[in-house]
This record gives sequence, structure tokens and C-alpha cells, in this order.
Amino acid sequence: MSTHDRVGIDELLERVRAGLDRVEPRAAFDAATSGDALLVDIRYAALRERDGLIPGALVVERNELEWRLDPQGSHRAPQATDHDLHVVVVCNEGYASSLAAASLRQLGLHRATDLVGGFQAWRAAGLPVTEA
Repeated sequence: MSTHDRVGIDELLERVRAGLDRVEPRAAFDAATSGDALLVDIRYAALRERDGLIPGALVVERNELEWRLDPQGSHRAPQATDHDLHVVVVCNEGYASSLAAASLRQLGLHRATDLVGGFQAWRAAGLPVTEA
């Protein structure tokens, strides 16, 4: 790899997001409520304990995400039914979730995306949060 092939994180994030149909908090809430989307919270435990949880969201540690969401995987979550699953990945502020959604797309989950602004935007929008 030459120095010309190297990409910084800001450029990588921009490239990844160009391929995602990112979701705003209210749209994510509506999609999850109607059963059209599965919200997947990848925040680490300390943040969930500090800030709370999104009711109904599947909590999956980031380092387990691909194993838990791969419909063909032996360690998949019960919700990981097929590659057409509409997954909305939620991190704290909407950065790591973009990279995680791109990784899920590489597994064939073509509707995977992420929440713009992450959990903090969800909470700021006044959407439901419960204690961890």
C-alpha cells in the first residue's frame, strides 16, 4: 500500500456514510415501533448504565456485532432472521455506528444503516429511554 492509498478516519467515515441511508431519531423510532426495523445498541456497558437504554433495542457489544447479526452464523441472535433485516445500529454519537453498519453490509445485510447522532440524538429528541 502506497501512501497515496491510505485514508484517514474522516475520509473513511465520509465514504462509508455515502453508502448508507442513515436514519434520523424520529424515523428510527417509527420504524422500530412499526416492526420495520431492529435497533441495535452497540454502546459499551458504562454508557448504557450512565445514560439508559432504548426500549426494545437489541444490545450487542460492538466486538460481537457481526457474529450476532449474521443470519447464517451459529452465534446469531434470534432476531437475525435473514439478510433483508432492516438494522439500525446505534452508538453514542453516530460515528462508530456508521462503520459498524458498513461492516454488516459486507455480510450481506443490505438494509443495515445507523442512527444519525446516535443515542445522544435519540435522547435529545425526547424519545423513550429506560434505566439500564
